[in-house]
Amino acid sequence: MRIASLVPSATESLFALGLGEQVVAVTHECDFPAEALRLPRLTRSVIPQGLDPQEIDTMVREVTARGEPLYELDEEQLAGVAPDLILTQALCAVCAVSFDDVRAVAGRLPSKPDVISLDPSSLSEVLDDLVRVADATGIGHRGEGLRADLEARLDRVRKAVAAERRPRVVTLEWLAPPYAGGHWVPGMVATAGGRTVAGEPERDSRPVSWEELAAVRPEVAVVMPCGLYAEEAAQDALDHRDELEALGAQSIYAVDAASSFSRPGPRLIAGVELLGHLLHPERLPAPESLSFRDLSREIVSAVRS
Repeated sequence: MRIASLVPSATESLFALGLGEQVVAVTHECDFPAEALRLPRLTRSVIPQGLDPQEIDTMVREVTARGEPLYELDEEQLAGVAPDLILTQALCAVCAVSFDDVRAVAGRLPSKPDVISLDPSSLSEVLDDLVRVADATGIGHRGEGLRADLEARLDRVRKAVAAERRPRVVTLEWLAPPYAGGHWVPGMVATAGGRTVAGEPERDSRPVSWEELAAVRPEVAVVMPCGLYAEEAAQDALDHRDELEALGAQSIYAVDAASSFSRPGPRLIAGVELLGHLLHPERLPAPESLSFRDLSREIVSAVRS
């Protein structure tokens, strides 16, 4: 089977299922695993590189207000790789090529591919999608095995923090303007032994004001700007030092959102393990695969000293 992936999380899932050799093309954002970097790229963003987060937000709003797409799909390249299956998503209009556009293009391809949209809203649905993809590619047993392995890791986190006090946590999916993390993120926090006090589980991430965030009295703030890596997230946080300090949280962390928070694939489990360490460091070690920055001294201690 020849598979085209139009979502980074789908690409990661395919490789985790051992289907890497059947992946014939990916998106411009697919950077994991390293093998994906060698595959043809099917998409590009209309948002130019080098913009700061506020400029990105402004341009996204302008483009979507005009009813224009944020991503362009190379139909000629897609036809050239002749996929039997296309994996895409309809969950987030600013994260990938429009689902309707994908369906329209797929209908014109000589290979007449099937199209599967992966749109999980919770951690359990992310794991279910692994089985769904495996079933669609004839390797259902691998999907069940991978889900069982990932669920075992989640169970280890749950057991480690079961008797611990649950701190109040805000997860920030964007800072300019601030967005409280939704979808699977509150469930990740709950599994890791925390209590989300801004974002809503299995609902869209939502814009909030800094005053609203301060009013919920968070003890921990986790900065996870969508699509950014740990050092990028840390710089974004330091650019909003005053707003973050005003939240009153004792601890502020910048995490590797692109790897294990914003992409609903198997690496979300490492994100849960990292949250477990950040919230209960005496109970869980930090996963070696993820980067993060503890900004508490740079923001909280520096301002309060």
